[in-house]
Amino acid sequence: MNTLHTITALRRGEVDLLKYERSLCDRIEAEDPKIQALVPGTFDRARVLNHASKLLEQYPDPKTRPPLFGVPVGVKDIFRVAGFPTRAGSKLPAELFEGEESMCVSRLKGAGAIIMGKTETTEFAWMEPAPTRNPHNLEHTPGGSSSGSAAGVAAGFFPFALGTQTAGSIIRPAAYCGIVGFKPSFGRIPTSGVIPFSPSADHVGFFCEEPSGVGIFASILAEDWQSPLEGHQERRPVLGVPEGPYLTQAAENAREHFERGLTKLIGAGYSIKRIDCLSDIETVNHRHRRMIAAELARVHFTWFTSYRHLYRKRTVETIEQGFTIADDELQRLRSGRLAFREELEQLMRSERIACWICPSTTDHAPPGLESTGSPTMNIPWTYAGLPTISLPAGLDRAGLPLGIQVVGRHRKDEDLVVAAEEMFPIILAG
Repeated sequence: MNTLHTITALRRGEVDLLKYERSLCDRIEAEDPKIQALVPGTFDRARVLNHASKLLEQYPDPKTRPPLFGVPVGVKDIFRVAGFPTRAGSKLPAELFEGEESMCVSRLKGAGAIIMGKTETTEFAWMEPAPTRNPHNLEHTPGGSSSGSAAGVAAGFFPFALGTQTAGSIIRPAAYCGIVGFKPSFGRIPTSGVIPFSPSADHVGFFCEEPSGVGIFASILAEDWQSPLEGHQERRPVLGVPEGPYLTQAAENAREHFERGLTKLIGAGYSIKRIDCLSDIETVNHRHRRMIAAELARVHFTWFTSYRHLYRKRTVETIEQGFTIADDELQRLRSGRLAFREELEQLMRSERIACWICPSTTDHAPPGLESTGSPTMNIPWTYAGLPTISLPAGLDRAGLPLGIQVVGRHRKDEDLVVAAEEMFPIILAG
């Protein structure tokens, strides 16, 4: 049963809600001690089943049930959730992060979702890893920073989880864990109630098992979401491959896997344009990293002054680098995002392509938990604030997942979702 069918069946009463929730609780209790997707103390079987029972009492008639009736969700531990502490993967006192519940969480609850627990994150959504392991191979990272959200969906603990991306923190772990990751256009989903990293680059997005569920979750979370008409695309969209230095950042394994995906799409009638672009990718990566370091330092100024000794090494290094970046440089870096976005979109218009398509990651998930992998395949699209989806593209020869990243036009997220859903079965076929 795919994501959309699960959501529909729960709402219609075609699936026994309490039996479904118990099965997920059983799975979490059996598997999470190994995977460590959930923050300890935030998952409680009795709370989950009590919430499910109350939903059944409140909505006995399936016709009156809200769109996410009984749908279990995981929430990255940088979102405030009423009744749960927020630690942001850090050792700092939880009371520092208290405040109003995240608007996204409130919207999910209002739509009938059940919070299964907080999911593990790297420290302040940066580079110091969480304890989470990749469900496909426990000796490999699930990616970061939304480590627990991606691993929890991949392990079948819940069909949906909230995440954030400031560099590659949704798309990368989605690819490493073999699931769908959606990063909307910058600002499309509100960040209120989320511990900030870089306000100019923070995107709220989410993970789900496959793309049929993206539209329904986005319609609840995103501002002014317009559900597309059935069959509104009369022909296959033209896809652009960003050839050149950007693409060569990916390892040979990832590029070969990507090319096999392209071959399937061509066989299904898609037109692929190979476009020389992003020749200045090193400059783009440098600008993005400096911008987010500068903003991280400004976000953490007061906390860091008092609690520097509780921060981990790589976070300290980035914050201290950020303190060296002057306000006038930061303003130039912020302005550069908009110019870069226009450059990419102008190229899309002139080449008449609907989406960019490229590998989601430089390679499969690296072994060990010391690193969450490289975000370099994601940085330009994050810096530009363009909507992006990672689609599972099967397993490589090592038996590990890889993903294909599809990038749309700014605030044309709905078109991207439709295009990605159509591509998904083709990419996975064979």
